[in-house]
Amino acid sequence: MSTSIRITEKTKQKLEAVKRDDETFDELLDRLAVTRTPEDVAAMAGFADEGIEEHMDETHRDLSESLDANSRR
Repeated sequence: MSTSIRITEKTKQKLEAVKRDDETFDELLDRLAVTRTPEDVAAMAGFADEGIEEHMDETHRDLSESLDANSRR
């Protein structure tokens, strides 16, 4: 069974840029359409080291202070 979808020329060009020579558009879209289950998302969420939030907050504060100091010069 076949279905048609409308896309802009710009979108078509983007798809053509990533389409493999031996791949149909159906195969391309199937490859790009990734299905994630809640379990997949939960498993991926555990990639960061413990304490990463605190480290990111500290780095953000340091960068803000540096920017403020440089802006006053």
